[in-house]
Amino acid sequence: MSSRIEKTDKIYVAGHRGLVGSAIVRNLEAKGYKNIIGRTHRELNLTNQAQVTAFFEEEKPDVVVLAAAKVGGINANNTAPAEFAYENMQIQCNVIKCCHDFGVKKLLFLGSTCIYPKLAPQPIPEDALLTGPLEATNEAYAIAKIAGLEMCKFFKRQYGDDFISCMPTNLYGPHDNYDLQGSHVLPAMIRKFHEAKVNGEESVELWGTGTPLREFLYVDDMADACVFLLENYSGEQHVNIGTGKEVTIRQLAETVQKTVGFEGKIVWNTDMPDGTPRKLTDVTKLHGLGWTHRVELEEGVKLAYDWFKDNIKEARK
Repeated sequence: MSSRIEKTDKIYVAGHRGLVGSAIVRNLEAKGYKNIIGRTHRELNLTNQAQVTAFFEEEKPDVVVLAAAKVGGINANNTAPAEFAYENMQIQCNVIKCCHDFGVKKLLFLGSTCIYPKLAPQPIPEDALLTGPLEATNEAYAIAKIAGLEMCKFFKRQYGDDFISCMPTNLYGPHDNYDLQGSHVLPAMIRKFHEAKVNGEESVELWGTGTPLREFLYVDDMADACVFLLENYSGEQHVNIGTGKEVTIRQLAETVQKTVGFEGKIVWNTDMPDGTPRKLTDVTKLHGLGWTHRVELEEGVKLAYDWFKDNIKEARK
């Protein structure tokens, strides 16, 4: 069943303060959606079934965007797999079931391209899901996300619920996580190069060989694609969100270094893991629906660095 969302609908964005959720809120507001609600983790613990049920009972949202998740980079995923699996599955089960029970007319579930097999065909089409073993360094998170998008599909199939899923590629931009213990590669580079420049250091150490290929999407482009799908898509299959373009980690590092203005050298610590060798999304489906990205990498890195400098206290948390 397809549901049309209206500008007056009450839209609950789970994770509204994070990188993804805050961008979706910005995009919804810019498009004239005024009735947007959110809750901080302190106000609503999404892993607590009773709290989530009480929230839906009280607020009765018309539309839900599930952007809340426990996330982190290779190091965080490697050291706490049980927490990544358990907390993400708890969040998803509670929110998705309440969306069904309380008659939410549209749900958008956000996954991640790490759900795809480690050696998936490149670029990765949507139907590569569940065709091979996962990358070991983020397997727990990936399994949780796969469970979430399959749940949306099953509720659609059994009950006709208009629950859709999308798979954004690597994201970056305002409100990113710059904590070096848990951040992803691009924000970690911004912080490392910035601090090295400020402290007058001669070099910056980065993990791995610099050879893996990665795709990066500016978070406001991702948000625009999410709202586009909310307004225009009701299919059972999830939709990749990306640029369809890739760079090596070494090229990324050089772009960030140039943007920050660090004049020292880069030292690659090849004892540390590279992760998946290549991860590029096939965005044919999204392009076919009528959406393409706008912000290219150099412009996006500059926007992200400008935000980091303006919000350095928040960014260092």
